[in-house]
Amino acid sequence: MANLSIIDKLKRSKILDLLQEGKRIDDRALDEPRPLVIDTGVIPHANGSARARLGDTEIVSGIKVQPDRPFPDMGDKGIFICTAEILPLAHPSAETGPPQPDVIELARVVDRGIRESGMIDLSQFVDKSVIGLFADCVVTDHDGNLFDACSYAAVAAIITSKIPKWEMKDDIPVLMENQESDAPITTIPISVTMGRIGEFIIVDPNIDEWGCLDARITITTNSDGNIVALQKGGSDGFTLEQLVKCSELSITIGKKIREIVKQATEGGK
Repeated sequence: MANLSIIDKLKRSKILDLLQEGKRIDDRALDEPRPLVIDTGVIPHANGSARARLGDTEIVSGIKVQPDRPFPDMGDKGIFICTAEILPLAHPSAETGPPQPDVIELARVVDRGIRESGMIDLSQFVDKSVIGLFADCVVTDHDGNLFDACSYAAVAAIITSKIPKWEMKDDIPVLMENQESDAPITTIPISVTMGRIGEFIIVDPNIDEWGCLDARITITTNSDGNIVALQKGGSDGFTLEQLVKCSELSITIGKKIREIVKQATEGGK
């Protein structure tokens, strides 16, 4: 917040003025996320895929399933890894080359929400070989709150993914043709990102609001409405009352978004 340009300061002032009237620059309520649309099966040759449009933010997620080596501390479980990339065409601020810190954080937050919820029963990914499931999230249009949009795309892609089967021949995993199963899903994690501008808490900040945030928090809940992961960012913090409010919002809004994800993935299994 300390290095805001004159234009950014004017924008923040306008946003604060609207918030004091209970309004936002895109006419949403303070606790209202942008419309979410999810399409599945958008990458025909992937093991699973989905496109999530959260307002004007668009993410495509693809799933790759393959034999792999287990992590040293998880020999009795398969592997799950989530990656993220922002294409240069997604936003003028996007850069080519090695991932920037914000992109690394994006991948880690999405990964943690899915992993800590226990969404995938990784114990079923161990038979005669260990199976790895890799979720790659690509940002094709950036209009704010990539955390939630990436998470929704990845979750939908995982739910609709098909898991191939391998058998070992001479200690080498060999793919068995026409033998696939649904992913072992135990719950549907939903992340909800909220930001604080001044004293106001807003849900799903768009890109203009994102640049004005004093603090942000992403809370992931499972299908039982339990909080399973949390990530705080920004230069400032939240009061206890604000954290309680954010927790309650993550549960109520997460429940609604979970229904959208369920409806979008029912026909893609």
